[in-house]
Amino acid sequence: MSNHPIGIFDSGVGGLTIWRAIKNKLPKASIIYVADQKNCPYGNKNQDEIFKLTEKCVEFLIDKSCKIIIIACNTATAVAIHELRKKHRNILFVGLEPAVKPAAVNTQKGVIGVLATANTLIGKHYLKTSQKYGKNVKVNAVAGHGLVELIETGNESEKLEKLILEYLQLLDYKNIDYLVLGCTHYPLIFAEIQKICGAAVNIIDSAGAVARQVEKLLLQSNITVQTTTRLQFFTTGELNLFKKFLFEKILNDDMSSVETASIAEVHL
Repeated sequence: MSNHPIGIFDSGVGGLTIWRAIKNKLPKASIIYVADQKNCPYGNKNQDEIFKLTEKCVEFLIDKSCKIIIIACNTATAVAIHELRKKHRNILFVGLEPAVKPAAVNTQKGVIGVLATANTLIGKHYLKTSQKYGKNVKVNAVAGHGLVELIETGNESEKLEKLILEYLQLLDYKNIDYLVLGCTHYPLIFAEIQKICGAAVNIIDSAGAVARQVEKLLLQSNITVQTTTRLQFFTTGELNLFKKFLFEKILNDDMSSVETASIAEVHL
């Protein structure tokens, strides 16, 4: 029997939506979160670069004794998870893929939208799932270039709203009834998306499914997760910017959580 923290990695703050879902499912679990904000976004990088950056963050989490690691980035999952599983056979990896299956199964209109990064849309996970479940459904897929950068900075709300509208129009949002958010950053702009789409469009992401998968894998394995009230976060980027986002958007200025949060800058 072993005792280890859960590791979560993303290119930036988007994976905090996965962190939140896992923390809600496993509230006492020790979780180490790494944001590679220095190199964010990953979506516009070539695949070799994405793999190297992902591997560095994964090795950092392995050095922290993590035995289960969530690649909380659709792009990194698409590019790197297969090779990571082959290289680190003693680590349980949980990856992400857009929630095409529930959208395709439940659509009444027969038309769904997928908003994701370019690398996610050409990745094996997405292509396999969309081909399997999208046979009798029209899938409108659009790469959301520029959204991650605006979400990371937290500024330029007018520019962000214009870009969201542009992509929703490309998705033909008035004729879909399900919109799949295929990047962990995009749930952070859920309200802005819903404001345009309205209640007629069901907006879904993968966070809940990932949290359930993590719980399932832990029950099936011999890994016992460490329990702690301490929250551990690391960023390769600007520390104060990450803190501000974490406290305001994720912890909602809950002082009991803020006071137990350990946040450090790391150079990988």
